[in-house]
Amino acid sequence: MENNINLENLKFPIGKFAKPNFISQNDLINWISAIEIFPDNLIKLTQNLSIEKLNWIYRPDGWTVKQVIHHCADSHMNSFIRFKLALTEYLPTVKPYEEAKWAELIDGKSEKIDTSLQIIQGVHSRWVLLLKSFKEEDFNRQLVHPANNRIYFLNEMIGLYAWHCNHHLAHIEQALFHKGQFK
Repeated sequence: MENNINLENLKFPIGKFAKPNFISQNDLINWISAIEIFPDNLIKLTQNLSIEKLNWIYRPDGWTVKQVIHHCADSHMNSFIRFKLALTEYLPTVKPYEEAKWAELIDGKSEKIDTSLQIIQGVHSRWVLLLKSFKEEDFNRQLVHPANNRIYFLNEMIGLYAWHCNHHLAHIEQALFHKGQFK
C-alpha cells in the first residue's frame, strides 16, 4: 500500500455531507433519485463478489464490504422509521443506535448479503413512495436526534441519506479498487 494515501479521504471518499444554506426543489428531486437508485446500484456493484472480496475492507480499520452492506440495511431501516415518526408525531426524539457494535454482531458480519440487499430494496421502495408523496409542509417536519443534540428537518435528512447512499457505494468501490490491500 502506498504510504501517501490520505486516511481522511479513505474514510470520506466523496467528502462529508454539507447541507446547503438553501435546499431547492431540484436538490430534493436529485436526493430522492439517489435514494431511489441506491438498491440497484448496490446490487450491480456487489452481485458477483466472491467471499474473498466481501471480506475486503475499504480503509485500514474500516468495515468489510459485507459489513457496509449490512450497515446500509440497518441504517436505512432506522431512517425510514425516523421519517415516519417525524410525519406522525410532533418533534419526536429518535433512538440512536451503536452502529459500530451492530456491525460486529453475527448478522453484520454474515457473508450472506442477499437478505440485506432484499431489506434495502424493500425499505427503499417504501421510503421513496413516502418521499414522493410529501406535501410542502412535510419537508419541514422535524425530529430530535439526541446523539447529536440537535433538531433535523426532513428535507435535510433526505440530503443526508442521499449522501449516505453514495458515501457507502464509494466505500465499496474503494475496497474493490484497492483489492484487499488494507489490513
